[in-house]
Amino acid sequence: MTAQDVPHVPVVIVGAGPTGVTVATLLAQYGVDCLVLDRWAGVYPRPRAVHLDDEIFRMLARLGIADEFAAISRPALGLRLLDSSMTTLAEFTRDTGLSRNGFPQANMFDQPQLEALLRTNLKRHRRAELRGNAEVTDIAYLADGRVRITYAAQTSGSGHAVDADFVLGCDGANSLVRTRIGSSMEDLGFEQRWLVVDVATAADLHQWEGVHQVCDPIRAGTYMRIGAHRYRWEFRLLNDETAADFETIDTLAPLIEPWVADVSAEDLELVRVTEYTFRAQLADRWRRDRVFLLGDAAHLTPPFIGQGMGAGVRDAMNLAWKLAGVLDGSLPDAALDTYQQERKPHARHMIRLALGVGRSMTAGGELGSLVRRFVVPQLHRLPGLSAKLLDSQTPPLRRTRFVVTSRSPFNLAGQLCPNPVVAGDARLDAELGDGFAVVTTSVPGPVERALIEQRGAVLHVTAPGTELARWLHRGRATAAIVRPDRTVMQTGRHVGALCGALPASESAARLSQ
Repeated sequence: MTAQDVPHVPVVIVGAGPTGVTVATLLAQYGVDCLVLDRWAGVYPRPRAVHLDDEIFRMLARLGIADEFAAISRPALGLRLLDSSMTTLAEFTRDTGLSRNGFPQANMFDQPQLEALLRTNLKRHRRAELRGNAEVTDIAYLADGRVRITYAAQTSGSGHAVDADFVLGCDGANSLVRTRIGSSMEDLGFEQRWLVVDVATAADLHQWEGVHQVCDPIRAGTYMRIGAHRYRWEFRLLNDETAADFETIDTLAPLIEPWVADVSAEDLELVRVTEYTFRAQLADRWRRDRVFLLGDAAHLTPPFIGQGMGAGVRDAMNLAWKLAGVLDGSLPDAALDTYQQERKPHARHMIRLALGVGRSMTAGGELGSLVRRFVVPQLHRLPGLSAKLLDSQTPPLRRTRFVVTSRSPFNLAGQLCPNPVVAGDARLDAELGDGFAVVTTSVPGPVERALIEQRGAVLHVTAPGTELARWLHRGRATAAIVRPDRTVMQTGRHVGALCGALPASESAARLSQ
């Protein structure tokens, strides 16, 4: 095959999991042609992730599948910490109503169902193509700056190539893309073997409708209901145990008995038993030239706070609008530098939070169990900690060219803008569209309005006393620039001064084509 015969596409995405399909959908919405290559012919059938928060639900709404996801998910009540005797040490309840993002704070689901929704939705966008049975075998840099991706059709074994302006590696923990760009994983000091069990039953287990965390240094465990008839258990494996020791309901009985004591074994269908090694790792570099890492290729988060899959979706939301802007020339190439600058510290923070929960469940032997028995019930009294456990809001992004922070303790930059109902039953996100926006309590004059329009941004003037007005007031501001990913870029007390900081955003304002 000669160079002239190799097809070209602006963006090639390696991996069609939730991260890869999300970023492909967003790019297609921005009018960017992209090709997704995945080794599997269809959705990987085994359940993995089972939880996402309201921030990620809001991102799914941006893709256009909020109602469909609501139909296959189940709001959870929060977190209950138990000791080895199943006595409740503490309970942290979350509101199953709608949060500041417009969705429940904790949502349980079956990952294959979510992936099916994402793939069906992607088919609506003619600028994106998903090609299954395509295993990427190599990535090479060309003299003209493009990247050549070589892949094999697994059904026929035939080789193919495609050239791209950019490559996004969404190919998981064993990422080929990560290897090719010379990136390595930093070990953050956590590795545990766990048994993961999925069970289906029509029987009512009569359990509290939240996540149960068993804090036991010998046999830590987790239980959660993930659907009308689906349940998930996770147990830490002992050194001499493997998943093969628990391949039937009978062999699992000693582990799951506290939750299914009143249910006949015949009424329990074992969907899956497998072993996972939970790790905490972070890639040292997330980019080389025009090749980027997203999702598990860039970070691995232990599952104790249910943020592993969500971190990849956040990567996709952060990078897509910047990449679209660079491709159409409305943003400089330097805009892409902010991807790692913003996402890597955030991912590290969430990994450390998960490590804190995981270690609290398993550390300290008998002494640790004794300490937990007396300390955990008092956790709600510690300033700030209860809010962290009850509030799904993640930390703000650090300062970059697209996050203009100040030293004020009331600074809103780097946080997500709220998503309240603003007209009828429509929420703010629907009004703001896909691009930059200015949200303000001050009515701009003709000059400011013209500048906002020239920059391709949307103006939203909120009335006094509204949720948005109160939010701006708490931030000691009257106006905010909101990025396409709904992160606050900058706030101020004078809308005119903010208008000059608006980037041009033709691509970000473009609707799906």
